[in-house]
Amino acid sequence: MAKGTSAEKALRQSEKARERNKSVISAVKSRTAKAEKLIKARDAAEAPAAVKDATSTLDRAAKKRVIHPNAAARRKSRLAKKFNNLKAATPKAKRSAK
Repeated sequence: MAKGTSAEKALRQSEKARERNKSVISAVKSRTAKAEKLIKARDAAEAPAAVKDATSTLDRAAKKRVIHPNAAARRKSRLAKKFNNLKAATPKAKRSAK
């Protein structure tokens, strides 16, 4: 247990922050996992929206300083790399002759 009054206050504040941040962290994890699941399933129709949603959620979490901005950038980069590999692997539809 905390020994001083300032330590007790710091403990109370950190608990409040943890409760506030819990929903944001959960949203980041679930939306990132959903995007990665769609990429792994090679779902070219649903994946772009999921990646965009995950990226937006990561940006919001970084803006609120729930996660470090560099961590958000790293996660977005890795997600984009996976998504770009999916786009490169899927054949484009042939253009119709005019």
